Amino acid sequence: MVALCYNNFVMTHTYNITGLTCNGCVNKAKSQLLKIGSITAAHVQLDPPQAAITMQKHIPVTVLQEALHKAGDYAITEANTMMPHDAAEENKASWFATYKPILLIGAYISGLTLLIELFRNTFGMDNWMQNFMAAFFLVFSFFKMLDLTGFAENYATYDIIAKKWRAWGVLYAFIELALGIAYLLRLNPLLTNGVTFLVMCISITGVMQSVFNKKKIQCACLGVIFKLPMSTITIIEDTLMIIMSAAMIVSLV
Repeated sequence: MVALCYNNFVMTHTYNITGLTCNGCVNKAKSQLLKIGSITAAHVQLDPPQAAITMQKHIPVTVLQEALHKAGDYAITEANTMMPHDAAEENKASWFATYKPILLIGAYISGLTLLIELFRNTFGMDNWMQNFMAAFFLVFSFFKMLDLTGFAENYATYDIIAKKWRAWGVLYAFIELALGIAYLLRLNPLLTNGVTFLVMCISITGVMQSVFNKKKIQCACLGVIFKLPMSTITIIEDTLMIIMSAAMIVSLV
């Protein structure tokens, strides 16, 4: 995906389309794409055979492909105009830019929760972890809520439960919100940590499968507002939550 811009959460993606042979094909493909509710504009061309699609929320390629099948024997894939010899260098240069949102959020949450403990004069590890978990779940659920349907669709591409039960993606965002509130208010710590441990163990399973199988898919940890590729960073994030919840369970029993 090479063209991507956000303006009030409107994004433009570039795709390759095979099977286009004439302007009639272009018009039919464009007409079908524009019938998809969240698409606001679609520029389809023959040379090169591509489409620049502007959408109000993330739309899976499978949905675009289904629409194009109604127009003819066309296949759509995400475009990659990066030259092979430049790819490695570009990836190194853009690593921080790619993961900047999640790195900044992690730094903010860690820094602010550590400051709370420092101003209490005594550093309490359990108290810090509960504040960290509260902030983590509240912030991450917020970004998922910005486009709940888009998150659920993207989450279903790799989560082991959401693949079979699409509603799990919607429910997951509310579970994160509930856990954030529970940690913030210190509601039944043993139950709260138990649910966290279970949910994060389920979540990390699909993440690890995707990373180890080298699937190039979008991570849904921050919803679909930020374009974050699935990587070991997601594994580290989930593992940290599992370790923290397990540590607090051990301290409570």
